[in-house]
Amino acid sequence: MDEKRLEGAANSVAGKAEAAYGRLTGDTAAQAKGHARDAAGTVQRIYGQAKDAAENLGDAASDLASQAVETGGQYYRQGNRAVASVMRERPLGALLAAGAIGFGLALLLNRPAPRRRLRWGDLRDLRDWRELR
Repeated sequence: MDEKRLEGAANSVAGKAEAAYGRLTGDTAAQAKGHARDAAGTVQRIYGQAKDAAENLGDAASDLASQAVETGGQYYRQGNRAVASVMRERPLGALLAAGAIGFGLALLLNRPAPRRRLRWGDLRDLRDWRELR
């Protein structure tokens, strides 16, 4: 529990007591001061609750991340075993598949950059157009 929650609860109780004292004695200034202190205590308590909720959320996110890493590691190990067993059972097929994947990646990585299309605004006069041809 955050200390702001405790401080806020204490201030809220003190403010309510001060406001009650002001009501009993007819002192409106003390009553207003008590209500203000009660409100400030309520704000402190809510801030403490929000801070606790944020800490809890951080802890939950950390737990989820560690679970995700663990699960990812399990999937990686299972996939690694599956690929190894397929390669042991059918080495020629695995070799052909690896070659096809490598060829496809080479085509994707070595393709030429797209050419820029010319627009009428790019050509200032006929002389510029002749130089581009």
